[in-house]
Amino acid sequence: MAPALEDGEFDNDDYYSLLNVRREATQEELKVSYRRLCMLYHPDKHRDPELKRQAEQLFNLVHQAYEVLSDPQSRAIYDIYGKRGLDVEGWEVVERKRSPVEIREEFERLQREREERRLQQRTNPKGMISVGVDATDLFDHYEEDYEDVPGGGFPHVEINKMHISQSIEAPLTTSDTAVLSGSLSTHNGNGGGNINVALRRVTSAKGWGEVEFGAGDTHGPLLGMKIFRNLTARCFVTAQCGLHFSSRGVRPGCTTMLARHLDKNTMGYLQWRWGTQSSMNTSIVRDTKTSHFTLAMQLGIPHSFMMMSYQYKFQDDDQTKVKGSIKAGFFGTVVEYGAERKISRHSVLGATVSVGVPQGVSLKIKLNRASQTYFFPIHLTDQLLPSAVFYATVGPLVFYLAIQRLVIRPYVRAQKEHDLEKHRESSASDIARKRQEAESAVLLMQESVRRIIETEESKMGLIILNAWYGKFVTDNSQKHERAKVIDVTVPLQCLVKDSKLILTEATKSGLPGFYDPCVGEEKSLKVLYQFQGVMHQVLSPEGEALRIPKQSHRIDADT
Repeated sequence: MAPALEDGEFDNDDYYSLLNVRREATQEELKVSYRRLCMLYHPDKHRDPELKRQAEQLFNLVHQAYEVLSDPQSRAIYDIYGKRGLDVEGWEVVERKRSPVEIREEFERLQREREERRLQQRTNPKGMISVGVDATDLFDHYEEDYEDVPGGGFPHVEINKMHISQSIEAPLTTSDTAVLSGSLSTHNGNGGGNINVALRRVTSAKGWGEVEFGAGDTHGPLLGMKIFRNLTARCFVTAQCGLHFSSRGVRPGCTTMLARHLDKNTMGYLQWRWGTQSSMNTSIVRDTKTSHFTLAMQLGIPHSFMMMSYQYKFQDDDQTKVKGSIKAGFFGTVVEYGAERKISRHSVLGATVSVGVPQGVSLKIKLNRASQTYFFPIHLTDQLLPSAVFYATVGPLVFYLAIQRLVIRPYVRAQKEHDLEKHRESSASDIARKRQEAESAVLLMQESVRRIIETEESKMGLIILNAWYGKFVTDNSQKHERAKVIDVTVPLQCLVKDSKLILTEATKSGLPGFYDPCVGEEKSLKVLYQFQGVMHQVLSPEGEALRIPKQSHRIDADT
């Protein structure tokens, strides 16, 4: 179903599902389905006043769906914005001679402009809080020197450094943006801070430029400039130059990076840095749906190194990733391994163990919450102690599993139920209307279904014995939940033609005689049918096409 114009609105009229046609259905397919439903719901076929009234309502709904989908312009609008898009004033100004593709492009352009206006109203805040913890006393405890001092027998853990940074953006025009950022740092009792103001202008579709001014007691006054430019469709370059003013004079610096797409998933980078710490760096980064690989080498002053890292991405709902890397250079060798996982809609938690010579063993914990980052590097020992590596690896895993079971899962479950309840309340009137329409449709189908069953029985064809649609409880861990299903035997039998039943991938709740019995929850269609005197059964998830009969649905005699 196409998205609604505004988030949170409920639109349960799926015209494709109502006509039981594919989203790519041709005009002929639409016409065949429309004629069949017209014969079923035509008001003149019913003498009872109440049935006649109900038939007229359903007939008009089917006619409305056909009118929209048979008109290329209306169909293009409906595919993008849904039914509510057709109710918005202004579509009549679009030229009728435009093709559906041109209409889609026009509306997508309007949508981008609306998104740009929304972006101009946002400050896009980004921040980071880093708290360094010195826990070396846990493993390198000088117990013999302080055993007579009160409290000296207990390991001493302290916070030895902290860094806080924050930035906000203020769009001035569609091409100009002002960025205000600042940071505070402290290490072993000494600290400082700085504040920066940057003005960025998008010069064209191929590039932008930025001028930066800064002041603080960490590096002194700063004047810098940054440029980005697309050289070709596969290659771009960035250049950054700056002047740092201090009591010891002016310290210039310049960094240039050239990047190129080597193939669809691989980027190559070449970077030069000139200044107090000059270096040349080259790297290759390959990023695919299931993995991320980086190979880098740097030659420079004071550090030269080689680094290789690999990250594997699990294809699960929690976006779990495991990673490992090795880095070797003049400073020594460091091996890192870790994992990260999505713990809520906007939060990602990660942990990395760093083992190096002569750096020792460290544990790094990172929490990303929307645009805020919380980083906790914990230094465990200056030596390579197996006990430190073990606790750095097992400790976070045990802690995460405990928090996941006791805090995160209950919170996410409660939040999901709360959102679901709000959705149900907001859509209660629409569901009541759809339920009434479905019940009316079933009454109008009775005569047609009787004739279809007689025809199918005469040739041992397709007979729908029972059919249910909704949420089924199949997991033993969900025994406390109640199944939420409706009987759709009659509507399905009414769709049988020439001993075949074909349902498209469209939402099944929009089929004639159907409605959604459990809004916002996963649904399935369970069908028990008979074909050529043999019992068959199938469970079809929502959003999947269904074709019966099939040999794979057959129920064995032993079963």
